[in-house]
Amino acid sequence: MKKFPYTPLQIAVHLYGWSGIVLLLFDAFAGNLSANPIQDLERRTGTHALVLLVLSLACTPMNTVFKWSEPLKRRRALGLYAFLYVTIHLLIFINLDYGLAWSLIIENIIQKPRLIVGFLAFLIMIPLAMTSFDIWKQRLGKNWKRLHKLVYLIAPLAVLHYLWSKKGDILTFQGEVAKPLVYGLIILLFLVLRIPAVRKAFASFSPRRLFTPTKKDQQPEVDAP
Repeated sequence: MKKFPYTPLQIAVHLYGWSGIVLLLFDAFAGNLSANPIQDLERRTGTHALVLLVLSLACTPMNTVFKWSEPLKRRRALGLYAFLYVTIHLLIFINLDYGLAWSLIIENIIQKPRLIVGFLAFLIMIPLAMTSFDIWKQRLGKNWKRLHKLVYLIAPLAVLHYLWSKKGDILTFQGEVAKPLVYGLIILLFLVLRIPAVRKAFASFSPRRLFTPTKKDQQPEVDAP
């Protein structure tokens, strides 16, 4: 019998990647959207994109901390799914919300900081999505890694866009600011794990040492005379 070609993590990534669209379509046809369906579509696609972006950022720390290499293979898929949902999120905004009224769209983007940072994050994601394939990795060489480090700029911009989209006061911790702050703290943790000294410390640490006895422990005990 042939070996099953897909790993559980690979299946989980693709299932979660498509789950947002499937649930949105189901709720739309079943009439389960909120009283403001366009706002509901924007909110849900934006949140799903942010979660996928955070998951893509988690792949390298999972390899560094737990010595698990498979998440590195799933990082590209997660990033592309995140770009897909950001694109859908933007299309809903410019088409369903503003009816392609470009003068009004540009005016709102200029006036609202949350739209500026959100649109900026999307623009930076475009070259990352376009060059995520192996052929571009070969063509760009070392510059490919430099380019894709921009994801650590995209993530804070996405969190800031999410935070400004919520009603609340971050200084008094009132309103709907808890979730954006949680995402921000998680991303900050991933950034800390990218610091060379921290990454080196985790890379030199092996969980097996906690369970492997040292040479001293392996020496046979000698009864006292």
